[in-house]
Amino acid sequence: MVVDAPKLGLQITAGEDRRITKVGRFLRKWKLDELPQLINVLKGEMSLVGPRPEVPRYVEMFREDYACVLSVRPGITDPASLKYRDEATVLAQSANPEETYIREILPEKITLAKQYVAQASLRGDIALIWKTIRHVAR
Repeated sequence: MVVDAPKLGLQITAGEDRRITKVGRFLRKWKLDELPQLINVLKGEMSLVGPRPEVPRYVEMFREDYACVLSVRPGITDPASLKYRDEATVLAQSANPEETYIREILPEKITLAKQYVAQASLRGDIALIWKTIRHVAR
């Protein structure tokens, strides 16, 4: 993204967000923008699989729900990442992308994250990793 991107728009990206650079568009299109987070995995700050980190402002809106979600290490991929892999495109079709995100998408992401936390297993994580690789490869 461009310098000072948070000051230039919403906390979410929708469609052809003007804050995303040409390089950023390429990386996002091919889902390569997540690769730098492997450094966070190696440092022990993230897992390969786990609920995706969320913008603090949105976490505060759903503080009670996030108590459970924040009890585990965040990950690069999770069920919500797979379901909403085209989130920016979906939000671009909305008259009010942030409202759509807060009222429709985020509650479902939270539900999926809570289900993941309750049912987390090595077998499930391996399945999610393979699904993610397949989706990226397409």
